[in-house]
Amino acid sequence: MITRSSALLQRPDRHEPSPLAIQARWQTQLARAIRDPRELCRRLGLDEAWLPGAEVGHALFEVRVPEAYLARMRLGDPSDPLLKQVLPLAEEAVPMAGYVADPLAEAEHAPAPGLIHKYAGRVLLITSPACAVNCRYCFRRHFPYEENAPSRAQWDTTLDYLRADASLHEAILSGGDPLAASDRQLAWLVERLEAVPHLKRLRIHTRLPVVIPDRIDDALLGWLATTRLQTVMVLHINHANEIDEAVIAACQRLSAAGVTLLNQSVLLQGVNDSVESLAALSERLFEAGILPYYLHVLDPVAGAAHFDVSDDQARELVAGLREVLPGFLMPRLVREIPGETSKTPL
Repeated sequence: MITRSSALLQRPDRHEPSPLAIQARWQTQLARAIRDPRELCRRLGLDEAWLPGAEVGHALFEVRVPEAYLARMRLGDPSDPLLKQVLPLAEEAVPMAGYVADPLAEAEHAPAPGLIHKYAGRVLLITSPACAVNCRYCFRRHFPYEENAPSRAQWDTTLDYLRADASLHEAILSGGDPLAASDRQLAWLVERLEAVPHLKRLRIHTRLPVVIPDRIDDALLGWLATTRLQTVMVLHINHANEIDEAVIAACQRLSAAGVTLLNQSVLLQGVNDSVESLAALSERLFEAGILPYYLHVLDPVAGAAHFDVSDDQARELVAGLREVLPGFLMPRLVREIPGETSKTPL
C-alpha cells in the first residue's frame, strides 16, 4: 500500500459537481470525463503523495471518471469505496504470477471481429470500445478493441453467424460499454437482431446508467420499449454509495419501458469486502428496482491483484449475508473459468 507522511486536506464530506456538468447532455458529460490523474486528485483534495502512484497506474490504463460519479465521492478520503475503484495506483505495475492480459481467454472464442461465443445459446457482441468510467479491476483493461470494433459492413458477418446457428436465443451487448454507442447505431443493430427469428432475448451489460444516469433518455427508451426481444439490462454496481436518486430515477424509467434490471458486482478488497457493505448494496439495489444477480470473485487480470479477496473469505462473506438477507436479495458467488460451460459457483 502507498504510505503518506502528510495529512489529507481537510474538506467537506461531500461536494457538488458544477451545474454545467450535470445539466449537459450525456454525450457531453462523457466527453468531459476526467482523464488526468492530477485533476482527479486535485478535485478530491487528495494529498500530493498519491500523485506519483496515480501517474504510474494511469500510464498503464488511463483514468476516466465522469463528473456525475465523482460527485458521489467523499472529499479528502482515499478510502472512499467509489474512488478506490477508479484511482490508479503504483501496484498496478507490479507483475503477479497468474495475473494475465486475457484472464478469460476470450481471444480463443472470437469467430469474428467483435463477436465472442463462449456459452451455449448466447453470444456476446462488442458493441462499443468506449467506457464512461475506467474501473481499475476491469478484466478487459488490456482487450484489443482496435481489432474488435466492427464497421457496419463487418457486422454483416456477425449477423450471418447468428442467423446460421438456430441454437442461439440471446444476444448480449457488451464492450467497453454498449451504451457509449449512439442510439442511432444501437437501434440499427437491434433492428437487425430482431430479424433473426430464433433470437428471443437482448441482454445489455452496462455501467453507464450508474456513472452517467442522464444516459437513460427518451432516445434510448424509444428503441428499448419497441423491440420484440425480451430485454434484460445487467448493471455493474459494487457499493451502495453508487446508487443516488438520479440512478434510481434512471432505473425507474428503464423498468417502465419493460426492461428487467439485474446487477453483477465484483468482490473487491477495500471496497465491498464486508458483510455490512454487501448487505447494504443488496438492500439499496432493491430500492432501485434491481435484483442482485452475480457476485464475481476477481478475474486475474494483470494490474488488479491488489483487489483480490480469497475464495475462503468470499465464502465466509456470503455465509454471513445469508444470515441477514432474504434469499431473493442474495447474489450468486461465482468465478468465470476459461473453458467451462458456464460461470462456476463457489
